[in-house]
Amino acid sequence: MGISNMDDSSNDETLYQLADLFKVFGDPTRIRILAILSKQELCVQDIADSLSMTQSAISHQLRILALVKFRRDGKTIYYSLADDHVATIMAQGLEHVCE
Repeated sequence: MGISNMDDSSNDETLYQLADLFKVFGDPTRIRILAILSKQELCVQDIADSLSMTQSAISHQLRILALVKFRRDGKTIYYSLADDHVATIMAQGLEHVCE
């Protein structure tokens, strides 16, 4: 569904989901996490070290970020972007603010 197809009859649930998606991008820390994960898969400690934050703070943000996926390797969990759409949204947003 393109934005031009949205009207008063659009499914309310879809609109709420879209609003929730944009809320994720409303926090600078989450943007920084997504930017780091757009380059490579990392564990919480590596993300925390990169951002000079605590593991607890990063873990809290990762729980909110439905735009990341994870995989387990032994006791370590590695995080990455859920799909290419996330990187595209970030790139287009950056392009927009830099115009």
